[in-house]
Amino acid sequence: MKNKKNAPHNRSKTNNNPHLFENVSALLQQSTKAISIKQIFKKLNVHTQAQKVQVVQILEKLAEQKIISINKEGHFKSNLAPLEEIFLVGKVDFVNPRHAFIVVEDQEQDIWVDAENLGQALDGDTVKVRLLQHKKGKRKEGEVVEILERRRTSFVGRIDISERYAFVIADNKRMYFDIFVPKEQTKGAKNGEKVLVSIVQWHTPTSNPVGVITEVLGKAGENNTEMHAILAEYDLPLRFPEAVLQEAAQISDRISPEEIKRRRDFRNITTFTIDPYDAKDFDDALSIQRLENGLWEIGVHIADVTHYVHTQTQLEKEAAQRATSVYLVDRVVPMLPERLSNELCSLRPHEEKLTFSAVFTLDESAQVQQVWLGRTIIFSDRRFSYEEAQQIIESGQGDFAQELKTLNQLAHQLTQQRFQSGAINFDSPEIKFKLDEQGRPIELYVKERLDAHRLIEEFMLLANKAVAEFVFHKGKEGHSPTMVYRIHEKPNEEKLQTFAKFAKPFGYDIALQGKALSNSLNAMIGQTLKNPEQTFLQSLAIKAMAKAKYSTEPIGHFGLAFRHYTHFTSPIRRYPDMMVHRLLQHYLDQGPSADKALFEKLCNHATDMEKRAADAERASIKYKQMEYMQILMEVPDMKNKIFDGVITGVTEWGVYVEITESRCEGMVRMQDILDDFYDLDAENYRLVGRKSKKLIKFGDKVRIKVKDINLEKRMMDLIFAK
Repeated sequence: MKNKKNAPHNRSKTNNNPHLFENVSALLQQSTKAISIKQIFKKLNVHTQAQKVQVVQILEKLAEQKIISINKEGHFKSNLAPLEEIFLVGKVDFVNPRHAFIVVEDQEQDIWVDAENLGQALDGDTVKVRLLQHKKGKRKEGEVVEILERRRTSFVGRIDISERYAFVIADNKRMYFDIFVPKEQTKGAKNGEKVLVSIVQWHTPTSNPVGVITEVLGKAGENNTEMHAILAEYDLPLRFPEAVLQEAAQISDRISPEEIKRRRDFRNITTFTIDPYDAKDFDDALSIQRLENGLWEIGVHIADVTHYVHTQTQLEKEAAQRATSVYLVDRVVPMLPERLSNELCSLRPHEEKLTFSAVFTLDESAQVQQVWLGRTIIFSDRRFSYEEAQQIIESGQGDFAQELKTLNQLAHQLTQQRFQSGAINFDSPEIKFKLDEQGRPIELYVKERLDAHRLIEEFMLLANKAVAEFVFHKGKEGHSPTMVYRIHEKPNEEKLQTFAKFAKPFGYDIALQGKALSNSLNAMIGQTLKNPEQTFLQSLAIKAMAKAKYSTEPIGHFGLAFRHYTHFTSPIRRYPDMMVHRLLQHYLDQGPSADKALFEKLCNHATDMEKRAADAERASIKYKQMEYMQILMEVPDMKNKIFDGVITGVTEWGVYVEITESRCEGMVRMQDILDDFYDLDAENYRLVGRKSKKLIKFGDKVRIKVKDINLEKRMMDLIFAK
């Protein structure tokens, strides 16, 4: 060591930084191996020359006191007994190439981990992390010591092939390592193509992972390639296994007389379906008849999928694994093979179909007088699209006009009842595309919400609620049997307060409790329906809410204001509905409570798959929006077009703007804002000019031009128009 003679002998003189002596000691005491001076500087975030001199002086003092040892490589190790180690288990949130957070349940603060201390953990992995005990009084820091479960080992990306080897650059924005692929493992992929690569080994955290190409998706930029890439990116299936298809093909479509006798017969009662015009799987139908006592009998009939899909079969296992159908812009990836989803289980018109039904007796005010639940057989008299049903509701002319009018009136009253109970009317705009034969978007529009949509929605909500309430009250002495519920917890009060503070300058007073909260949110939504601020205000309000999920805990649904709620009405496309059908029949047959742990595990998986499917759907919409804008900008007159927009986000790296005309979102990067230097005021959702004090804030109406579009990254760069 240098300057040993000049090293101070008084600790207080050495430790100008009041915590540095303790930090150095604790770091070495808890290290399991000797570490270099450079590692010490890095781990303690020491950068200045003065701080480095301090650390060297502290190390000299500790060595002099024989508290630490120096090996032949000049690395340092503590001679003291190791500090008591604290280990936690959590999930990696890899936010940028430099660091990640480990999110641990029941811990208020996430654990910060330097990228060098992640080992080979990737975003989403479940890991065991050791808390580092230096840096007292600051954020929790840790070191990953074991990867318990990989979130994923396969990635979609573009392959870059050289003479002797190849690399895959992952599409996933949180995969910060290029994946090395030996030339013989490229599976015939051509340079620049989109591929699916699987990591097979990873020698050290400082080297690149090694992978093999498992599937060549095709030429980047082609519609099929990009849609397949999105599915693979979210680890969603591209096709059914052959064994599953064979099992589905062998199911008979014959309905035996014995099966009909076991069911309540609705074949002679007026029944029809209302679905999107391009739908092929019709999993719900409504029947209606006037009873002799003047009341209305409304049947909500749901495809009896579990009659055909039995437990322990390949079909069942595949449905449980997929958990949901996936709806991309140009295609549906169904949970069940077409033999079931579009044929056997689909409630097609003029065909006898097996159903599971919730049948309601309602008075003229839509008050429920009686509920019957059980298996049925129906015959659908008519298939309506939403637009057809809406035209008949409005004109009063057409097939089953009186029945549709009655159902619509009852639905309006059911809606009113929900809002009086405290339901929240989130009605987010839905982006739709008109595609050409190659799948290219030639038109973009916002789907209009019709009374016909709300009619179906209200009766599905009524059925879901009735099934949940029946099972909940089936238990004895206050112990309800195991059930799959759709739950929505009350919002986090701190997040709600932040949103209320933000909404106030726009003229909205958001209450924080009970019905006053839902009333104030509904008032805001009603006032912003036709205003540009609707998108971001609703988006912020939704972010302040908890996320709905599946659970065996009957805690209710805050957004719908239902004490008990489930998903019963879409078993063709959601596995939780299949679970609910089985449980409902089990309890109708007086069966004992089912295995709660098993169903909770299935609920967690279904929630995870639902999120993946939603993320994939958003990614496909984002891709088509960027493709639409790219096609638009190829028109000569459009290159310098100025668009109206609304600021939907502010960050330290730029401003997000949604183009009002197309609902496409892009970014004005900070380096492209030239009139001043701006600082982020995150608490108030705004940027503040250093010299001018000019504000660029959430919700501002702006005028912008398109600078660049990157289809591969699904990103659009914008600039403010002068």
